[in-house]
Amino acid sequence: MLYNLQQNLQVTQNQDEEDRELLMRLAQLYQQDREQTKQQGIQQGERLVVENLLKVRFGEIDNELQEIIEPLLALPPEEFTPLLLQLSREELINRFC
Repeated sequence: MLYNLQQNLQVTQNQDEEDRELLMRLAQLYQQDREQTKQQGIQQGERLVVENLLKVRFGEIDNELQEIIEPLLALPPEEFTPLLLQLSREELINRFC
């Protein structure tokens, strides 16, 4: 929609300053929304990885394991992945609870 608006305004050649400012603000908001959506997708993907690794290693995610997911996700993937693969259930719980 933003692209169509931009194209329509360019075709009319009668862009006044208000139209250009509006278009610039809309473009900025659109870009921010895209970045936020992208970041949310990355976070959801990381959560799925953590949950799947916990399930594979320990069978199911009980309340104790559920509590360590958020603290694990506060770390970058290159830090939380080795921890999930190497530490025991007890070590993970002790470290993040």
